[in-house]
Amino acid sequence: MRGYAELHALTNFSFLRGASHPEELVETAAGLGYAALAITDECTVSGVVRAHVAAKEYGLDKLIIGSEFRLDTGLKLVVLARNRAGYGELCSLITRGRRAAEKGSYRVTADDFSVGLPNCLVLWFPDNQLLLGADDAWITDAFRDRLWIAVELRAGGLERLRLERLRLLSESLDLPVVASG
Repeated sequence: MRGYAELHALTNFSFLRGASHPEELVETAAGLGYAALAITDECTVSGVVRAHVAAKEYGLDKLIIGSEFRLDTGLKLVVLARNRAGYGELCSLITRGRRAAEKGSYRVTADDFSVGLPNCLVLWFPDNQLLLGADDAWITDAFRDRLWIAVELRAGGLERLRLERLRLLSESLDLPVVASG
């Protein structure tokens, strides 16, 4: 797995979605020889301190801090901090999302991304729509040089068709694709 970086890993801090502790994910990534691991819990960075300590312990050189967001339009994005300033931008986005909803949930809209997050990278997970809706077309302009289509293989039996559709989507929007587990 040399050179592979997992860019979308949920820990048990993503309640009812992630099962592993951050330390376990780091240990596994280091053991498999991953080049990097991104901890991307949903609208939180709660697991990154434990992951950071484990990364030092297990010799994982590159730990990426990020977070997953489901916008009110259904658009699923992962925001990855490139540096310390990006971490601040990411935390501000999380704070806005948490303040906009009742305790225990969040609400993120396109307006929350209007600051541009210049120190972050963005992965778009197209789910099954394989198109950008009119309400979501803003992301290609807002993150033109920092936006990738994330490709995850699923066990649904239609992976070749899905991969072909994602390839066509990538070409039509002139966006690169990136592998994600």
